[in-house]
Amino acid sequence: MITQFTNDGLTFDVDDAGDPAAPAVILLHGFPQDRAAWAGVAADLVRHERRTLAPDLRGYSPGARPRDRRRYALDLLAGDVIALADAAGLERFDLAGHDWGAALAFHVAGRHPGRVRTLTALSVPHRGAWASAARSGTQLWRSKYIALFQLPALPERVLARGIEGFLLRSGLGPEHARRYAERGRRHELDTALNWYRAMRLPAVFPRVAVPTLFAWGDGDEYVTERLARRCGSWVDGAYTFEILRGVRHWIPEMHPRLAAELILRPR
Repeated sequence: MITQFTNDGLTFDVDDAGDPAAPAVILLHGFPQDRAAWAGVAADLVRHERRTLAPDLRGYSPGARPRDRRRYALDLLAGDVIALADAAGLERFDLAGHDWGAALAFHVAGRHPGRVRTLTALSVPHRGAWASAARSGTQLWRSKYIALFQLPALPERVLARGIEGFLLRSGLGPEHARRYAERGRRHELDTALNWYRAMRLPAVFPRVAVPTLFAWGDGDEYVTERLARRCGSWVDGAYTFEILRGVRHWIPEMHPRLAAELILRPR
C-alpha cells in the first residue's frame, strides 16, 4: 500500500485501499475536487474486491503545485497517472475519471492503451469532442466559466469568496461544497486553475481504443447532450454511452454506488 508517489520532481498524496493483489482501479478527480470525492465509490469498489488508488492530482497535492501553466499539459498530467501505476506495481489497471479527471482519463487511455484495461468517464467527454460543440449555442453559454478561469487573478478571488454557492447551485451536497470552498479560501486550489489556463497550450488529443463507458447525467449544468453524444466519435474500441436520468454533474459524491456500478460493469 502506498500513501505518496513522485513524478517530475513533484510529490503526490494518494489513498490506497483494498487488497493489493486485487484488480486495481485508479480514480481521477476533477475541479475543484480532491481525492476525497471518490471516498464512497472506493468503499463500494473495495467491497467488490477491487483495489482503489485515488490521488490528489497535480495542482492539488501540497507537494505538487507548480505555478507554471506549461507544467499542466495533458501529456505531463498523464505521466503522473502512469507514475502512480508504476509506484503501486500495476502493469495494467482500470481507470475512472470525473470532470477534468475524465478528460485526463481519456488522454491516459489514448496515450497508454497497453496499461489501461477499461476506461470509465463520468460527466465530461473526450477533449476532442469539444472542438466544435463548445463554440456555439447552449454549450458556449454553459462553458462560460472556462473563459473566466483562464483569466489572471480574478478566478483566485472567486475561489476564495464565492465558490461554495456556485457548487451548491450545481447540485453538490453541502458537506463536499464546504470542504472544497474551505480549500479555496486557504488558496489551496489556486494552482488547480492551471488545468484551465493550460487549455490555451497546443495539444493533440489521441483517440481511444480501450473498452470505454462514458456516463453523463441529463441534469448536468455544464455539458449538453449534444456534446456528450459527440464523445463516441473519439473512441475506436468497444463503447457504451449511458444517459443517467435525473442526475446532475457531481456523480462520485452524490451517487457513489451508481458510479461504482458503472466502473464494475463488464465491457
